[in-house]
Parts: sequence; structure tokens; C-alpha cells
Amino acid sequence: MLDTATYTPRLKALYRAEIKPAMKEEFGYSNDMQIPRLEKIILNIGCGAESVRDSKKAKSAAEDLTAIAGQQAVPTLAKKSIAGFRVREGMTLGAKVTLRGDRMYDFLDRLITIAMPRIRDFRGVKPSFDGRGNFAMGIKEHIVFPEINFDKVDEVWGIDVIMVTTAATDAEAKSLLKHFNMPFNA
Repeated sequence: MLDTATYTPRLKALYRAEIKPAMKEEFGYSNDMQIPRLEKIILNIGCGAESVRDSKKAKSAAEDLTAIAGQQAVPTLAKKSIAGFRVREGMTLGAKVTLRGDRMYDFLDRLITIAMPRIRDFRGVKPSFDGRGNFAMGIKEHIVFPEINFDKVDEVWGIDVIMVTTAATDAEAKSLLKHFNMPFNA
């Protein structure tokens, strides 16, 4: 069994030992608290029209997201009723998970080293920053994660991955993620 008292994720140790000093030198920070760090990673699966027709689809998506994240997924609910889409207020339309701390670093490690290389025709991720140092990307098939048993999947879902950093600019955030070996294509 894993001893959680002494366990430190590989990327967390890498951040402390190598990435922090490299970022400090690259951007000339005078204080260690200025160095950007990952704050949280948010995962989201939206089922949309499939969950309107069959409520079990949203439950299945939440179970898959729970397996991927290693943490209980929270259902996302419709805020308003939309008659044209047959959506009622309070209807479950997907699931989301917010990862912080060690689970966040473990997920990022699995994403970069295991899941991304398994994506078909993968040529790197497009740098998609929001202007405040946060990065967002989408994965078209959740079955690239090793936690998902391909034989038991009833539907292939796309996953939104949002990485929230403390970086003030997109350049700092991109540099931080490059140090974590995020495969940017540009």
C-alpha cells in the first residue's frame, strides 16, 4: 500500500527541484512567491443532448470521470429550461472535477506521459491561454486514459481540461507548462 505520509508526486518534486530555479532565472523574479505554480486542474465532461434522451449517460460519464481523476465527480446541472433542446432546469448534463495538490500533479503526469501519446494523430497541443495565465485544452476521446476499460465504455466522451496557474501573463504560464513537458505544437 502507498504511504501517503512520505509520497510526493514526481512532477511536484520536479517543480520544487528544477522548475522553480529555472523559472526564477528565466524571468528574474526577486521573490520565490512570484514564481508561477499550478493552482488547480478542472476536468469537465458535457453530455448535452445524450443525457436529455437517457439520464444514465450522465451517470456513466460521471463514473468515467471519477475513475480518470481518482476523485468523486460532481454532476453539472442545467441552470435554465430550454424547450427547444428538451432541457429542464436542474437536469444533469455532465460532470466535473477540480483537482488540487498531489492528485493534480499525479493527473498532470498521467496526462502528459500516458494519455497524450495514446491520442491518434497527435501533433502536440495548441497553446490556448486566456490572457491571465490559465490554459485550456480539449481531449476528444476519454478512452485514452488507462483507467478506462475500453470494453465497458458505452459512449466516448470528450473532456475539457483547464489548468489554472498563478502566472500573471500567458508567456509565464506557457513557460511553466513547457517545463512540465507539455507538448505544445507552436
